[in-house]
Amino acid sequence: MTDTRAGTAATGTGARSRPRAALPALCATQITSWGIVYYAFPVLLPRLTADTGWSVNAVTAAFSLALLVSALAGIPIGRILDRRGPRAVMSVGSVTGTLALLLIAAAPNLPVFTCGWILAGVAMAATFYPPAFAALTRWWGPDRVRALTIVTLAGGLASTVFAPLTAALAEHLGWRATYVVLAVILAAITIPTHALALRAPWPPAPPARPSTDRTPVARSRPFLLLAVAFTLSGFAMYAVVMGLIPLLTERGADASTAAWALGLGGAGQTLGRALYSGLSAHTSVTTRTVALIALGGATTAALAAAPGPMPLLVFLASLAGVVRGNLTLLQATAVTDRWGPTHYGRLSALLGAPSHLAGALAPWAAAALATPLGGHAHLFAALASLSLAAALPAAAAHPTPRGP
Repeated sequence: MTDTRAGTAATGTGARSRPRAALPALCATQITSWGIVYYAFPVLLPRLTADTGWSVNAVTAAFSLALLVSALAGIPIGRILDRRGPRAVMSVGSVTGTLALLLIAAAPNLPVFTCGWILAGVAMAATFYPPAFAALTRWWGPDRVRALTIVTLAGGLASTVFAPLTAALAEHLGWRATYVVLAVILAAITIPTHALALRAPWPPAPPARPSTDRTPVARSRPFLLLAVAFTLSGFAMYAVVMGLIPLLTERGADASTAAWALGLGGAGQTLGRALYSGLSAHTSVTTRTVALIALGGATTAALAAAPGPMPLLVFLASLAGVVRGNLTLLQATAVTDRWGPTHYGRLSALLGAPSHLAGALAPWAAAALATPLGGHAHLFAALASLSLAAALPAAAAHPTPRGP
């Protein structure tokens, strides 16, 4: 099940036990978890609201609450990951996700439906990218960028696989039965996979990097500045994704063309993740952080400024996806590249929590701001300014080696 490799450079503790099955297993479970717990919701939303009579705003609020819970729950879960590894966390998270979907499917009223999504938020924190990234960072050491790239490339297929499957199931079964079927699939794939493929010994945490500065990393100026940068950039990025179709519709695109543009943006994310390893090898951590955040602002500004033609707008949407794909891996490696992997789970959760909270609120805020600002073109211009502003604290967040 495992092979033993030298990992002194990565951990400072000598031998490393790396589970051979972990990487393909996490690829499979990321596709399944994201595809079922996250991407099935927008597909089922129209049928759900039509069947129940619940308002779109109320139902979407329950889903947004799950994202908020996920961001907050990720902090204690990150501490557990640092101490005990991913097996128990991700296995329990898979069980929790299955129970949450069954509760959502059976919900007789909106309060019970909302409780189901709160439970799903805990499952997201225990099964989505952050725990998988923590596992790969500790087990793969110096090879972590390659491993992280592979698992995010796989995760990018989640909507490709499960959005059509969910739509097909809903066509014949309705939204409640579809969630039951998806819960069975989630349980069948992720529970045994997490329990069996993540059994390797959890390597001891490497020693913290020496420093004369005793300020805890989470309270240090570079950490706080980086959190601000990722929060501003994350808010803009999520708002752009949610506002892309309305923007293109205002520019004259039909629904099909706008959907294709959004889909090509997803394909661009996959390309961006494939390119990140080369970018990481040839740039400093501060340079690539500033450059990618600024490029996010630049692509958003281009979408705001270009009235057409439509092929140009679709190209810009794809280019924005490339940048988003790079940003995913940038955030996954931000802690290790600056402060080492000693407390990766906890520090990554703390660093990512404000960004995840902003991402959960972004769809609401974008919808609320579009009309007062005079349309989605002006909204995108404001979001571009926000992204470019995020590059300033990123530039000042010079990494300082120290102990957590």
